[in-house]
Amino acid sequence: MDFGIARLVLDFSLLVLILIVQLIIYPSFRYFQTKDLIKWHSSYTKRIGVIVMPLMTGQLVIGIVQVFQDFSSIYNIVYLVLVIGVWVSTFFQFVPMHSLISRNMVNNKIINKLIVMNWLRTALWLMIFLLSLFTHVY
Repeated sequence: MDFGIARLVLDFSLLVLILIVQLIIYPSFRYFQTKDLIKWHSSYTKRIGVIVMPLMTGQLVIGIVQVFQDFSSIYNIVYLVLVIGVWVSTFFQFVPMHSLISRNMVNNKIINKLIVMNWLRTALWLMIFLLSLFTHVY
């Protein structure tokens, strides 16, 4: 089964989403009063999760299936490693930072760390998309 178009759509969707988060949403946290950020953050994390988790899960499932379909493809292996990298980064770096914000332990240091470290996920999703585009076109 060929997942080329589905993979490309998922990867592009996540790239656009992470760019919106990186360039608009996370920087906007700096403009909230603490109590307002706590209230907004609770709503934000629930709503963004409904969008992000199905996309990330689809990306991971396709990556795993493609590796099992063609384990000799270095592109499939690299793709899956990059996707796993996003998952690891998300759940071991970003979920704990968001938990601090949710528990009212927010300050400028946490917000700045969130913004700076999120460039890693942005770069990973850019590489994932470019790899999908390259393998789809060639």
